[in-house]
Amino acid sequence: MKTSIATVSISGDFAEKLAAIAAAGFDGIEIFENDFLAFDGSPADAGRMARDAGLAISLFQPFRDFEGLPEPQRSRAFDRAERKFDVMHELGTDLMLVCSSVSPVSLGGIDRAAADFRELGERAAKRGLRIGYEALAWGKHVNDHRDAWEIVRRADHPNIGLILDSFHTLARRIDVSSIRSVPKDKIFIVQLADAPAIDMDLLYWSRHFRNMPGEGDLPVREFMQAVSATGYDGYLSLEIFNDAFRGGAPNSIAVDGHRSLVNLMDQVRRAEPALKVSMPEMPDRVATSGVEFVEFAADQAGAVELDRFLDCLGFSKVGRHVSKDVALYRQGDINVVVNTEREGFAHSSFLVHGTSVCAIGLKVEDAQATVERARRLGADPFEQAVGLGELHIPAIRGVGGSVLYFIDDKSQLSQVWDVEFRPLRNDVLPASTGLTRIDHVGQTMDHGEMLTWLLFYTSIFQTRKAPLVDVIDPSGIVRSQAIESDDGALRLTLNGAENRRTLAGHFIAESFGSNVQHLAFACNDLFKTADALKARGFEPLQISPNYYDDVEARFGLEPELADRLREHNMLYDRDEHGEYFQLYAPTWGEGFIFELVERRDGYKGYGAPNAPFRIAAQKRHMRPKGMPRL
Repeated sequence: MKTSIATVSISGDFAEKLAAIAAAGFDGIEIFENDFLAFDGSPADAGRMARDAGLAISLFQPFRDFEGLPEPQRSRAFDRAERKFDVMHELGTDLMLVCSSVSPVSLGGIDRAAADFRELGERAAKRGLRIGYEALAWGKHVNDHRDAWEIVRRADHPNIGLILDSFHTLARRIDVSSIRSVPKDKIFIVQLADAPAIDMDLLYWSRHFRNMPGEGDLPVREFMQAVSATGYDGYLSLEIFNDAFRGGAPNSIAVDGHRSLVNLMDQVRRAEPALKVSMPEMPDRVATSGVEFVEFAADQAGAVELDRFLDCLGFSKVGRHVSKDVALYRQGDINVVVNTEREGFAHSSFLVHGTSVCAIGLKVEDAQATVERARRLGADPFEQAVGLGELHIPAIRGVGGSVLYFIDDKSQLSQVWDVEFRPLRNDVLPASTGLTRIDHVGQTMDHGEMLTWLLFYTSIFQTRKAPLVDVIDPSGIVRSQAIESDDGALRLTLNGAENRRTLAGHFIAESFGSNVQHLAFACNDLFKTADALKARGFEPLQISPNYYDDVEARFGLEPELADRLREHNMLYDRDEHGEYFQLYAPTWGEGFIFELVERRDGYKGYGAPNAPFRIAAQKRHMRPKGMPRL
C-alpha cells in the first residue's frame, strides 16, 4: 500500500508540511498549487526538499476549467497546460490532476471533451507526463465519475486516465459498484476523504468539512472495496479540506491521516477477504469488556482527600502496592488506584495536571495484540521500569499524554491485583453503597482535537461512535460524542470545548490540557444507593428546585417519583428504550466530575438534556478562585 496526502490537508509552510508528512510515515505527497505558489523557492527546490524528506511527489494539482471550451479560451487552456508541464518537470512529478470544468463558457459534450483530452494526452506524452481527469461533484457538465470515465475511455490515450475521489462520488450518492468495471491501469490515483452527514451546498461542504476516513459518515470503506476490486495498487492519497485541520498541529493531523488509511484498508480486507490488499496483516480491532481500573496521580494531600471521598462513596481500601506508594480502592467491579509515587510517569502527570486521572486500564481479549494493532496505527507503546514483584502490563500512550493499560485473561495479567498488591486488613470495612461498575469515562479536549480522539479509539477497539450531541453550557456549547462497544461494556464520552468559559473549557485551561474529567459509576438502584450515601454523609450536588416542576410536567411523572427525585437532587431522562437516573457529587478541584447513574430497560444515552441544569449547579459549587485545588 502506497500512501500519499495533499499538502492542503495540513497547516504550516511547505517545509513544515513536508516534515510532518514524512514523520507520519507517508510515501508521497500531492502538491496543491497554492502551497507551491506560496513557497519562495523554485520548483526544483520544492522537488529536492520532498525527495530529501523521503517523499515522492505523487501528483500536482489542480488544473481547472480545461475541457469543452470555445476559442480563444481553448487555445489559452492548452497554453496554460504547457506552462504547468514545465513546472512538473522541475518538480519531478509526472501526474497532473485536471478537474471537471465549472467555467460558464464551457460547452459540454462527451465527444468534445474526449477530443480535448486526446490532444492534451499527446502533448503530455511528449514530456513523459500523464493526465488524470476527476469529476467534481459540482462540475458544470461532468459531476459523476461514470461520465469522467466515459470521456477517458473515448479519449483512448495511454497518458490520459481517471482520478477517483471518494468525496465527489459519495457526496452525490453515486453507486460505487460502477467503479469495479474500470480497468486498473486507467485509474491513475485514488483520493480519499470522509465527511459528516450534513445537508448543504456540495462545494461548501467539500471545502470546509472533509475529514479523514473513519472520522465522518460517508461509506468510504465500500468505495475502497470497489476500487480494490479493480486490482488498483497505486497511491491512496488524502485530500482533506477542513477548517479545523488548517489551524491544527500539522504533526498530529498527519499522524491521523496515516492512521486512517491503515485502518481503512485493514477494514476493506476484512470486509471482502477475496480482495488483494497490499499491506501486512495486523490484529483485528480489539474487543473490550470494560474499564478494569482508573488510576489517579496525587500528592499526599490529594490522596487524603481522595481517600475521604472514596470512603464516603462506600469504597474499601483493599490493598497497597508491593513496591510503590500506590493504594487500591474497590467496590463491586470498580478498581480505583491512587498513585503518590515521587518519580515515574504518575508523578510527572501530577506535576503538570495536579490530582487527576493519569491512566486507564481496559479489559481486552488480548493485551499484546492490542498494543501491536495500536503500534501499527501509529500509537506509541508505553513502558517504564518494572519493580520487584510487578508485572509488565502492556500499555500505549493515549491521546493527550495519558496512558492506556491492557488486562486480559490469557496471561498472568488477570492476577495483577493479587500479584502486585498486598491485601490490607481492615477491622471495619465501609458498607457498599451499591456501586457495581464504571458506566462511562468522560474525556475533555479542545473541540479541534475531537476527531483525533475519535479515530484513535474507533480504529483500535471494536467500538462505534454515537451521534454528535450539543451539550449546552450556560457559557457556550460543548460538542459531545460517545464511543461505545456494541454491548455497552465500554463507554467513553469525548467532550470538545470551544471556549474556556464553559465548565469543560475551564477544566482544560486550569488543569493544563486534555484529560479525563468525568467518571460515572453505575448501580442497580440509585434510590437505594442515594439513601446509603446519605447515611455515610454524602452531600449531593444541589439542583435548582425549578428543574423538578419542569421534569415532572415534561415526562408526565407520577408526583411520588418527582418528589423522590427532588429529595435526592437526582436528575431524570428517558428515551425510547428506557429511563436514566443521575446523581452528582459537587465538582472537585477545577471541575472534575463524579456521577452515579442507573440505567433502566436499555436506556442508550447520557442524560444530555439535563446538562444545562447540572452544569449551572456545578458552576455554583466550584471552589472560589485562589483556593487550593485538589
